[in-house]
Amino acid sequence: MKMTYLAAAAVVAASAPLAAHAADAGSTFSPIQAYGTIGYANANQEGINLGAIQGRLGARFGKYLGVEGELAGGVKNADVAVVGGTATLKLSSEVGAYVVGFLPVSPSFDAFARVGYGRTNISATAGNGGSATGSDNSWNYGGGGQYFFTQHDGVRADYTHYHYNGGGGANVFSVAYVRKF
Repeated sequence: MKMTYLAAAAVVAASAPLAAHAADAGSTFSPIQAYGTIGYANANQEGINLGAIQGRLGARFGKYLGVEGELAGGVKNADVAVVGGTATLKLSSEVGAYVVGFLPVSPSFDAFARVGYGRTNISATAGNGGSATGSDNSWNYGGGGQYFFTQHDGVRADYTHYHYNGGGGANVFSVAYVRKF
């Protein structure tokens, strides 16, 4: 009987570090923190600059991992030379979904990298009354930083490169207000 108690005590003692590790692994992805951003984005592709109001909703799982969805609508058009005159380009809409890796640098500041997939819709209107629309899907990647001046309010700046499936790419710089929910 004494041997049974010793064996049981040895099993409990040996499993204690495993239980502690399991508890730590469970806290790796918690707490879940929801956030949203609203800001301005400037997209540059081969010298053509389009501006957009951009919003994001995201969830952060613990300190290091998150996901976010993005939606943008154009507010700054660009005139480009075409045969017979000029055309005005406008970013009609942009949507994307991302996986985000966070690196907490301090209690108030995070650096982050993100990778995702998106779709961009562009419209063009020519001076002669003609118009056209186009869209393309893209693999997107980039990074940036965010600084929180209160527990829930902060600012975010980032760069994202859009690599279009049809060829070419765009460089997008954005600045946004961040709110943790």
